[in-house]
Amino acid sequence: MKKILTAFALGTSAAAAAICLAGYGYIFKAVALNLKKGAVTPSIDDEEKFPSRLVPNLKAEPWEKDNLYNNSSLSEDISNELKKTRASSLLVVQNGKLLHEQYWKDHDSSSLMNSFSMAKGILSILVGCAIDDGYITSEDQLISTLFPHYAENFYGKHLTFRHLMTMQAGFDWIEEYRHPFAENSKQYFVEDLAEQAFDIDFIEMPGTRYEYQSVAAQLLGLALRKAIRKDLATYLSEKIWKPLGMEFPAKWSTDEKGTEKAFCCIHATARDFAKIGQLIMQNGRWKDQQLISEDYCRRMLIPTSENDAFCFTIWADDESEIRCRFFYGFLGQFIIMIPERNMVIVKTGFYNRLDVDKKKRPLQVRLLIESLCKMHQPAAV
Repeated sequence: MKKILTAFALGTSAAAAAICLAGYGYIFKAVALNLKKGAVTPSIDDEEKFPSRLVPNLKAEPWEKDNLYNNSSLSEDISNELKKTRASSLLVVQNGKLLHEQYWKDHDSSSLMNSFSMAKGILSILVGCAIDDGYITSEDQLISTLFPHYAENFYGKHLTFRHLMTMQAGFDWIEEYRHPFAENSKQYFVEDLAEQAFDIDFIEMPGTRYEYQSVAAQLLGLALRKAIRKDLATYLSEKIWKPLGMEFPAKWSTDEKGTEKAFCCIHATARDFAKIGQLIMQNGRWKDQQLISEDYCRRMLIPTSENDAFCFTIWADDESEIRCRFFYGFLGQFIIMIPERNMVIVKTGFYNRLDVDKKKRPLQVRLLIESLCKMHQPAAV
């Protein structure tokens, strides 16, 4: 038995060494973090798993509640859908007032929940702010103006902010969430995000083809950070969190070097996420302030010719009867904007097997829109 245990220990050590030498040492960090601090897979409750930067608010300005606040019950169909897909929150704002609010799984209006890839859309908002502030000339500025080594690459010298926001960067990257050796898994736990991003090469000319790649958002965050000469969390606080009167400070997860996970991981409340949707639906205007230029907000919501379901890291649906734009994050995180109904829907959850249409849009977005718009029909005149 002693020989068997010794052989097992030696074999385990050899396997661990091989995994580390192959560049997958982050897997051990992932296991250690998950065993110590909660779920064994990425979760909306990952706030305490990683180091983070605070996104301070200033003066909390809660949503005004509509006279019909929580007066209507969800339909059986949508209730079953939310239960099946392990929803943690659902919030509806219409005409600038909080109309419906519901939480599950020990969450409430003060719970900070992981945005996952909704952060990519927020990143595009910050690009607009940086253009307004003169840090960036336009979305067509070359990334090589900030990272000169891209000028030496046949493909990289053509890469722009627009390519990164529209997922047309042309990187050698396969977006994969389902196994621990994927680049996305590494990205979530890696200690140096810049090193990983700069190590990814190109396989085609930027602007040639749409291909959703989280590394594009991470490089976008690195370029924006360099352009504005401050960390992203501070800029998000200055440009969005404080002016919008967010109710709670947010947290933006970082790697071990303090670099924000630009591809994901802004932890905020459902109510505060809703304000971001309301801001964009109002073309960047909040009360009497134009926080982001109206022109940029409109450009940000125009689908690309390569993919008419995708804008500047924000998704689009113009084919359905009720048109919408939405932020979309892993495990079913949504900020849905419906201009014709002056409605914002926020839904968060834990489910990673949502059905999608042929353009990779989750069908749940359409179900929520149809059900909630029917539930909250505009009053007859």
